[in-house]
Amino acid sequence: MKALHMVSFVLVIVGGLNWLLEAFGYNLVEKLLGETSMLTKLVYILVGLSAVLLVVTHKSSCKHCVSASAEGQM
Repeated sequence: MKALHMVSFVLVIVGGLNWLLEAFGYNLVEKLLGETSMLTKLVYILVGLSAVLLVVTHKSSCKHCVSASAEGQM
């Protein structure tokens, strides 16, 4: 499960950085893989699924959330 978490984390970081670059008119994923490439679409799908996985599993894997809920703060 740790490997899946790490891959998901890296993909979400890549997606976030790509959105930052997109704000300045540069899409790194499309530049590397092609604008209408099936591989580009696959990367976008994997980034989205990674975000969903991290949202669903966040509370159980986040040391800050676990300690806060143990103290009754959440």
